[in-house]
Amino acid sequence: MATPHIGAEPGDFAPAVLMPGDPKRAERIAQMLMPDAKLVTDVRGMLGFTGTYQGKPLSVMGSGMGQPSASIYYTELMKFYGVERIVRVGTTGGLPSEVKVGDVIIATGAHTDSSMNTFRIPGVNFSAVASFNLARAAMDAVQEGERVHVGPIISKDHFYFTVPGQNEAAAAYGTLGIDMETAALYAIANEFGREALTVLTVSDHLFDGSTIMTAEERESNFQLALRLACAAALS
Repeated sequence: MATPHIGAEPGDFAPAVLMPGDPKRAERIAQMLMPDAKLVTDVRGMLGFTGTYQGKPLSVMGSGMGQPSASIYYTELMKFYGVERIVRVGTTGGLPSEVKVGDVIIATGAHTDSSMNTFRIPGVNFSAVASFNLARAAMDAVQEGERVHVGPIISKDHFYFTVPGQNEAAAAYGTLGIDMETAALYAIANEFGREALTVLTVSDHLFDGSTIMTAEERESNFQLALRLACAAALS
C-alpha cells in the first residue's frame, strides 16, 4: 500500500536503502550497481529503485534536500516499508584543514542547529549518533592509502546563512563537515529501532574556497563513498 509520498507496494524495498539527496543521482547509482534495478516509486519525482548487488537485495532512493524533506522519506521507509538500514551517501563541505576536497567522511554523529530533534526526549538535548555496526563495517572497508575521516559532522537548516563564528567553533570541536540531513536520519533510526549511517564526499571546503568540485566532478568522485556505503548497507 502506497504512502502519501512513496508509490511503492509492500515488499518493493530491500531491507537496506542507499539514499543520496538527488533523485537523479539515485537513478545513476541504481544503474551502476544493479543491472536488474526496477523503478518502484516516482512520486513527486523522488525516484526509488530496487535490485540486487553482489547477490543481495538493495534499494536506492533520493531524499531531497534538508531535514524536513528527508525526514518524510526516512520515516515512511522505516515505518511502513520495514526498511532496516538507511545509508545516506552524499556530499559535504569540509571544516578542519586536514579534511581535503575529495576526501570521504564517515559520520559517527551529527550536531544540528535544527529544531527537528528538540522535543524527542523532553528536557534533554538528543544525541544523534550513527549505528556502530554500520560505521564499523564502513571503516573496515577502507583500504590503505584512502583518505577517509571518521567523526562528527553538523546538519544545518540553512545552506547560505551561517551564524558568525559558528563554523570556526564547530571545527575547533572536531566537527569534520556540514550537511543538511544526517541529524534527522539518525534520530528517526533510533525512533524505529533501526540502523543508519552517513558517508560523504567532501566537495568543497568552508575555509578554503580555492578548490571546489564541479557538478561533473561530484558525479565521478563519489565512488569511494559509494563503496563504503554499500559495505555498510549490506553488512
